[in-house]
Amino acid sequence: MMHLLTSPEAWAALVTLTALEIVLGIDNVIFLSVIVSRIPEKQAHRARQIGLALALIFRIILLSLLVWLIGLTAPVFSFSGYGFSWRDLILIGGGLFLIAKATHEIHAEVEADDGEGDQKSGGNAFFWVIVQIIVIDIVFSLDSIITAIGMAQDIEIMIAAVVIACLIMYISSGPVSRFVAEHPTTKMLALAFLVLIGVALVADGFHFHIPRGYIYFAIAFSAAVEFFNVLAKRNRRKAGKPSV
Repeated sequence: MMHLLTSPEAWAALVTLTALEIVLGIDNVIFLSVIVSRIPEKQAHRARQIGLALALIFRIILLSLLVWLIGLTAPVFSFSGYGFSWRDLILIGGGLFLIAKATHEIHAEVEADDGEGDQKSGGNAFFWVIVQIIVIDIVFSLDSIITAIGMAQDIEIMIAAVVIACLIMYISSGPVSRFVAEHPTTKMLALAFLVLIGVALVADGFHFHIPRGYIYFAIAFSAAVEFFNVLAKRNRRKAGKPSV
């Protein structure tokens, strides 16, 4: 352990892996922000805490099961000449879940459903949110940890990077959730991102890798446009002019 603290290579691996884990965690934060936006604020805050705590726990558990995890990439059956592993099946299932959930939420937004039904159900709505968070945490954790295994050799570095990334996700999740809740157009944009991420997960499951750089560039560009749109609306409101 001590040799890692004095090794430049270990610190470089930690910084690189932490940055990668933070980028991969963006998907988790976006999903969390959207899913908790339809329940009351107090429950939403608790759901974010539970969701991010579970994300950290799942990642550490998966890191502790490295041998089993590596075995997940071994093919369990073949179809049309392609071998599918448990990892592939989990990514396909998680991607389809994301696409279905985002599509359902987009439909609710288009139909002007303000979520009152969810809020009236109280505990049931909160329980269902937690179930969905658990499902998607498992999917994102699996992808994140398999990436970590491919980039670092020491489990101490992997755990440190995961803990740091989850702390940053926790700090950023509150502001992101509030921003999404306060700006309906931003929520629609976030839902579109979830569809895009879901498609990428399904494609990965079918061994067709879409470079994540393309996806994150699209997210960053769209987010920048939306930021200026929100800023323009706020300035027009201050000036007393009707927003478009």
